Amino acid sequence: MPAPRRVAAAVAGLAPLALTALAAAPASAHGSMGDPVSRVSQCYAEGPESPKSAACKAAVAAGGTQALYDWNGIRIGDAGGRHQELIPDGRLCSANSEEFRGLDLARADWPATGVNSGSYTFEYRVTAPHKGTFKVYITKPGYDPAKPLGWGDLDLSNPVATVTDPAASGGFYTFSGTLPQRSGKQLLYAVWQRSDSPEAFYSC
Repeated sequence: MPAPRRVAAAVAGLAPLALTALAAAPASAHGSMGDPVSRVSQCYAEGPESPKSAACKAAVAAGGTQALYDWNGIRIGDAGGRHQELIPDGRLCSANSEEFRGLDLARADWPATGVNSGSYTFEYRVTAPHKGTFKVYITKPGYDPAKPLGWGDLDLSNPVATVTDPAASGGFYTFSGTLPQRSGKQLLYAVWQRSDSPEAFYSC
């Protein structure tokens, strides 16, 4: 059996990198993917005022620093499962929010987490636990990160992880999934739909 191929997964909402010393979050904000680290979490970790990577610098230039301080607030308050209806193509990473528009920039140099196909343990950093369901999707083979992300780029019929009401521990929801064979840069898209409210959260 050939060895699993290692790919780089960028979470536009779903991404790696454990974060420490996070700033106080606004009351309406509740979480973002921690591993693999989301775009917003990575850019926040680099420092909102002077991020190091070119992609994070571009995100700040496009949308300002406040989006990074609000790293756990990419959300739609009345989503109620209507994600595709409310978020147009090209605006998935921001959940169609002007504040987070810098995260929608189509570029191939977003910081990424190296992963292998097969079983994977996802960590979602949470600042306010809620009941609900997480679904994590991966881009289809042939995905081009230099083009705007559309719903058609995601394998929506085969989420790589689905979990309802995971237990929060140490500031993270931890749950398992299975990554398919992919090569090159891919993107994971996480949707956390609350069951006690129509509110939903998104991560690239």
